[in-house]
This record gives sequence, structure tokens and C-alpha cells, in this order.
Amino acid sequence: QLQLVEAGGGMVQEGGSLRLSCVASGPISGTYTMAWFRQAPGKEREFVGLISRSSSKIYYGDSVKGRFTISRDNAKSTVYLQMENLKPDDTAVYYCNAGDLPHTVVGWKGGNFWGQGTQVTVSS
Repeated sequence: QLQLVEAGGGMVQEGGSLRLSCVASGPISGTYTMAWFRQAPGKEREFVGLISRSSSKIYYGDSVKGRFTISRDNAKSTVYLQMENLKPDDTAVYYCNAGDLPHTVVGWKGGNFWGQGTQVTVSS
């Protein structure tokens, strides 16, 4: 059973930056596609981005393209989400996710493993 632990959330002003990290309890190299999702109060969970096992495939949700960057360090079993130019609409709980690479990210609800989430709050 893979366990995921996120860190790096917090409060930031509009236009600021944050870097989230997610550490897996076991090796992720060559095994899992890693992803980030977010959920704002009263809204459905939203796909943010994913990165394939070898980092050869990276996809982002439309609302974060050009502002967020996902990366991974398989030797450290860690995936990162660098968030730039943050907006109040980015306020949400951010979840780390691991699973198989989907055929499409459209409508994808994530893989089998989830972290507990970390809160990101952006003030205007």
C-alpha cells in the first residue's frame, strides 16, 4: 500500500508562489504516474497536473497552464508542484495522487492512491 504525504501548503498573497511536495512511502520510480488534484469548498475535485513515470509525459489542467510546473525525483520518491502567479481561485486543498497513466486526462478522476491533502489559501 503506497502512502502519500503532502507538504508546503500555506497562505500567500495574490501573485505569490508556493511549492508543494509529496513524499511516497515506497519507491515510485518506474511504477506510478503521479498527479495533483485540488478541491475548493463546494466544488468538485479538479485535475491540476500529472507526470508519467519517466517524466516523458506531463499534462496540466487548463486553469493552471503556464503558471504551475509539476516535476518528480524518483530517487527521493517525491513529486513537486511549483505554483507561480497564484490567484484567489487557486485556493483549495491540494491532493497528491498515484496510479496508472490514464488514456486521457479529460474526465480523469485520478489513480488509486491519495494523500491527505494540504491547504493552499491565496488572498487578494
